[in-house]
Amino acid sequence: MTFVDNRAVITGIGQSQIGRRIGRTGIDLALEATARAVEHAGLSFDDIDGIASYPGPVSAEGGFVGATTHDVRDAFGMRTRWHVSGVETSGQIGTLLDAAAAVASGRANHVLCFRSVWEATAQASGRAAALAGKQTRASGHAEFRLPFGAASPANWIGMYAQRYMHDFGLTREQIGKLVINSRSNAALNPNAIYRDPMTMDDYLNARMVSWPLGLYDCDVPADGATAIIVSRREAAEGLSNAPLSIAAAGAGLYERHTWDQRNDLTTMASHDAAASMWETTDLTPADVDFATLYDGFSYLTTQWIEALGFTEHGKVGAFLDDEDNYRIDGKLPINPHGGQLSAGRLHGYGFLHEACAQLWREAGDRQIKKDLEIAAVGIGGGPEAGCMLLRRDS
Repeated sequence: MTFVDNRAVITGIGQSQIGRRIGRTGIDLALEATARAVEHAGLSFDDIDGIASYPGPVSAEGGFVGATTHDVRDAFGMRTRWHVSGVETSGQIGTLLDAAAAVASGRANHVLCFRSVWEATAQASGRAAALAGKQTRASGHAEFRLPFGAASPANWIGMYAQRYMHDFGLTREQIGKLVINSRSNAALNPNAIYRDPMTMDDYLNARMVSWPLGLYDCDVPADGATAIIVSRREAAEGLSNAPLSIAAAGAGLYERHTWDQRNDLTTMASHDAAASMWETTDLTPADVDFATLYDGFSYLTTQWIEALGFTEHGKVGAFLDDEDNYRIDGKLPINPHGGQLSAGRLHGYGFLHEACAQLWREAGDRQIKKDLEIAAVGIGGGPEAGCMLLRRDS
């Protein structure tokens, strides 16, 4: 079986300048990434007849929304037959999966999908601090969390991590090995925010944020944009790059949409998404050559490792102990670009971009040396997750 009958492929990628407080707007960054992706695919803007973005024109603070679908459409004078934007679904790649369905059904030939953020610059300008000072009544789930000081995903994910540690013996040192590996990979990535070496002492002695998550367990706000071109297979003939097939995808959510009410608190929505993906393909975890796995917080990556079947439930600690399992020259390289923990928080699209760059062998010094055919991409955490398998056609 194949996702949308193997009719949706990725044909081009692009990223803007990436950095901390670079002083550029989210729209500016989105336009740069978009232009690069269209050129990389060998297309012109006249060829682009669809556009998709995450999260769309939502109310969000601190540079979380860099640009909307219509911002980019209007700037380039695009004529589109299909467009969509949406809130956080399927681990931030829901609209890209919708784009794949659109090209597979003939509603568009080439869809530009993008994500833009300028959180580092926006937060430096004091917007976040100003918003934090507003006196408003808590509503929704916040009514039950704020009185106990649980205001951030760091608090909520920290509690998940504690439960897994209690049940299965996972340690901070084991998680630290994963974090240090990401930093080592980032040293090979010229666009990474943090490239200096990290030791276990550095990791363990960093200030605590929300037990057991310390400073280096949390991703790095950044400015940057990523764009991906999703094309109908027939329309991709003769373009610049060998198409990358979306061989499988999963976005299952089998329990309540909540941070704290799963039946098994040692799992997350990543387990649902992965289970739904494997049900749609004859591929297996053993077929995967490398993985780019979401690390908004380090514990989320450990959940993806387990959810995607790279280790048994409850055994992720032992997996992390053997660094040959996930080093860039190991059995299953994970986050060769450094992930969000070191390269910067570009959200789910950053992981998809890296998977494509590796499969096209365009990753420079961080290029995985072995032959690559199948990449696993796992995005999101907590109650929202999505994943896919990408296959290099030739």
